[in-house]
Amino acid sequence: MITFDFQPDTVILGGGTYPMHPIPLGILQNAPRVQCCDGAAQEYISRGNTPWRIIGDGDSMSDEIRMQFADRIRIFSEQETNDQTKNVLYAHRHGAKKIAIVGATGRREDHTIGNISLLTEYNKMGLEVRIYTDNGMFVICNGTTTFGVKTGSQISIFNWKAHGFKGENLRYPLSDFDALWMGTLNEATDNTVTIYAEGIYIVYLNFS
Repeated sequence: MITFDFQPDTVILGGGTYPMHPIPLGILQNAPRVQCCDGAAQEYISRGNTPWRIIGDGDSMSDEIRMQFADRIRIFSEQETNDQTKNVLYAHRHGAKKIAIVGATGRREDHTIGNISLLTEYNKMGLEVRIYTDNGMFVICNGTTTFGVKTGSQISIFNWKAHGFKGENLRYPLSDFDALWMGTLNEATDNTVTIYAEGIYIVYLNFS
């Protein structure tokens, strides 16, 4: 069963909105290892923290950070992947299987959509990766999945070539759909929800 509770091997801090909600903030504060995208390092360090690694293409790092944390910085200048994926790949190479990403949303909407859609690529690598925002959590699912939620909480489903959709304890019935918006704005009618499907899809669970 998927719930908001998660014990990742590594937490990645992106350059979007810094987390304020207790759930993503707690995940960040209790992480065994924190990797910062280079554009996120400044704020993380300014709050009295020390990242395990700072990873990116190096275009968003101050000279002060470069000098002070030179031993923790890893620069990957290629532009075929974004800084979030550079961090995921690095964490994976260093043994991480369960990864939480915070600070992936906010600021630029195009980056937000891109970062969320990349969950499908991480799933192909055999990784369990979740994105936490100040409002909820995005999680990649493959096949039938059960969630532990609050009754009345909001749930959205984004299809990625899955089929055979059926739902249990959802206010609105599910059927096969291929437009991203068609599975949004559903609601839990109990404290567990099950989505039956074959294939990959992304689920957004609202905290409230």
